[in-house]
Amino acid sequence: MASKFSLNGAMVPRTVKRMIDERSEERCPAGSETAVMEFRGRKHVVRLADTSPSGAMVIFPLVPHIGEQVLLQLLEQGQISARVRWVRDGRIGINFDGQRE
Repeated sequence: MASKFSLNGAMVPRTVKRMIDERSEERCPAGSETAVMEFRGRKHVVRLADTSPSGAMVIFPLVPHIGEQVLLQLLEQGQISARVRWVRDGRIGINFDGQRE
């Protein structure tokens, strides 16, 4: 049976909220901290919702594809390469690649 969804990097719909938090590291609320995110060749000022050693939640009105690469310029850590892991309601979760520019 064919599915109406394809693996093209677009969002996969979720009908049920996660029941447990599987994160292994603590998230630090960012308050009103901002960062500069380079997305599809353009730079955008974004608001950080939280950060962790391996990623961040960013408030961003555009909808990137899951797996799409972005560059995030953080005040204390410099520019970090990252990948989009999830998108929901004007927020995106990104995972740092560990490579600082």
